[in-house]
Amino acid sequence: MLGEGIIKGMAETARNFVGSYHDAARLTTVEFPEDKVPAKENARNFPFLVFDGNDPMAGLRCVACQICEKECPPKCIYIVKDSVKKPDYLGKMQVQPKTFDIDISVCMSCQICVEVCPFEAIKMDTEFELSTTDRFGQLLLDKHQLAKSNVYYHGIHPTEAEEVDERLNAEKTKAEAKAKADAETKAKAAAAKAAAPVQPVPSK
Repeated sequence: MLGEGIIKGMAETARNFVGSYHDAARLTTVEFPEDKVPAKENARNFPFLVFDGNDPMAGLRCVACQICEKECPPKCIYIVKDSVKKPDYLGKMQVQPKTFDIDISVCMSCQICVEVCPFEAIKMDTEFELSTTDRFGQLLLDKHQLAKSNVYYHGIHPTEAEEVDERLNAEKTKAEAKAKADAETKAKAAAAKAAAPVQPVPSK
């Protein structure tokens, strides 16, 4: 029947309107900003940088590889690699970004930076209350403002964060096993070389 969809939609609107006076489940709005609807797990807004441990700067997963900067369509990411390695949260010497800025007045929340990052260092936030009258001073975020803990990441995207942690732990275990195997191989080779008889040098 012509217009059947419109009639169904109007009927649903009428049920919600009447029901909202006596049934809380029919309420489709909240008294924002006093009341807020929790963001969906797959919601995304602007990127942030994940850090491990307690020190936001030492624990940054970012190693300044600049892939996200190169792949960003609106070119809103600006990275300068530090000239020297610094200890990370575990004490391992690591390359870190000296500068990592994102202009969220330009960012279009496409998530390409997240998809191309090989270190699971940049993720999408769900924070949306970022309006300001100072476009250039408040919407250009540096690495200190962008850094958020892995605990925070688990809080907003628990399923995704759990998968990422499992993958990173598996890669770490694999790397440690390889390093141990290589060390054992070198030790065996050194022992075999030391045990080998010394060949006499022929006299002239």
